[in-house]
Amino acid sequence: MTARLDLFESTVATSVMKHLAGAGRALAASNLPVSTQHLITLRASQINGCGACTDMHTKDAAHAGEDQTRINLVAAWREATVFTDAERAAFELTEQGTRIADAAGGVTDEAWENAAEHYDEEQLAALVSVIALINTANRLNLMAGTAAGSYQPGQFG
Repeated sequence: MTARLDLFESTVATSVMKHLAGAGRALAASNLPVSTQHLITLRASQINGCGACTDMHTKDAAHAGEDQTRINLVAAWREATVFTDAERAAFELTEQGTRIADAAGGVTDEAWENAAEHYDEEQLAALVSVIALINTANRLNLMAGTAAGSYQPGQFG
């Protein structure tokens, strides 16, 4: 597969991606559990069909010590017994936030309230930001036609 656009060769895209990476560093420093961040970025990437991001977040989660069974079951989280109630709430918010155009009104009050039972206000801010950021990255990679499979953990710092 040949990319339509090399995001690392474009001055504009490189500048945008540096800003996105800065946002990612701020989120990594937040009090939202890193394991939750890995899992929800993987789930959003699966929903959006972004191979490059699915590749990256699967490998980064494993590299960070996430259990392979949990990684494998992210797409089937509703039926899996390996996730906490907090992670399930994060998955639901991720799915609704990623599919925001598919439902009138976007994220339901029920999904928000469920997440708020498990996460404090700062964690909710981080959760919403992670979801928004990964959806942006998915769209950049999908539109550019970025290929999947060659990512190495830590490759982008």
